[in-house]
Amino acid sequence: MIPIKNTSLLLALICITMVNCKNSDKTVQKDTTAQTATNVYNGTASVSQGPATVVTENIFECDRGREAPIGTSVATDGSTWTVPALVNFTDENFPFASDLFNPCTKVEYASADEALAALDGTDIVEIDQDGEIITAYVFADNYFEMYINGIPVGKDNVPFTQFNSNIVRFKVNKPFTIAMKLVDWEENSGLGSEANRGQAFHPGDGGMVGVFKDTKGEIIATTDANWKAQTFYTAPLRDLSCATEEGSLRLSDACSTEDSNDGTSYYALHWKTPTNWQSADFDDSEWPKATEFTNNTIGVDNKPAYTNFIDVFDNSAADAKFIWSTNVVLDNEVLVRYTVE
Repeated sequence: MIPIKNTSLLLALICITMVNCKNSDKTVQKDTTAQTATNVYNGTASVSQGPATVVTENIFECDRGREAPIGTSVATDGSTWTVPALVNFTDENFPFASDLFNPCTKVEYASADEALAALDGTDIVEIDQDGEIITAYVFADNYFEMYINGIPVGKDNVPFTQFNSNIVRFKVNKPFTIAMKLVDWEENSGLGSEANRGQAFHPGDGGMVGVFKDTKGEIIATTDANWKAQTFYTAPLRDLSCATEEGSLRLSDACSTEDSNDGTSYYALHWKTPTNWQSADFDDSEWPKATEFTNNTIGVDNKPAYTNFIDVFDNSAADAKFIWSTNVVLDNEVLVRYTVE
């Protein structure tokens, strides 16, 4: 090969092979911008790449639990995002849910009846003075915040691990609207992953199941595909072109969920949460339906926080389903809603 010392000639030769190339300067610019997230991704999310800046290394200490960091990611459009989500875990005005099974606090009930009997009534959040007391049983992987008609009634007391389950009680009249923020936490802040299975960047999975009972102990609602679920944070993505949108569906099913030992260049997608999404009058009609997942997919057979309460979660007459968005692995912040008539 004969070396070309004339730079202009070299750029001109390159230019011949490129479409719509009018001069060497524009050729170089086009070749560069073609590698940016803007040209690869065509959806409505803001795109960030690489690790977040860790603001808090761990918001909760638990023996044998993973650290739960909070970070901020700056997207290519200049916007700043809290990852894995903007949560109320440290807000003292947002009540904690009661323990159903919690290895971190050593409160580990063998049955729902035993856990319920231990409550003294101070846990009940009053929404309607003349309302009925509703009891919710929740297993969330990893974290949840629950609102009833826009009022905070309970948040998970373990943001990451160990795996726990909760009871939330509130006094309300029907109909009422349940709104929940669900978060699959991340060890690698801004990259939607954790060290697991021998790999440093392993995408974790989410999943939430809930059962709601009235004062008589009868099941009045369970999580299933009739709930609405929308995605607001997706990571990690190796290739942005795998993410698509169909109407209100934010799809990442075509994206790789393989783990690796170097995910520092991976991408993340961020969507802004709407105002008043927790309220009863929020219009969720355009949100997708929740996707149901089996116990085996979520992997709960070895978790006593779930298996101790099979009679509640897998009731033969009203079997609650694990729900999430369409991608239980890559979607890390999901908002869900349901109205009990």
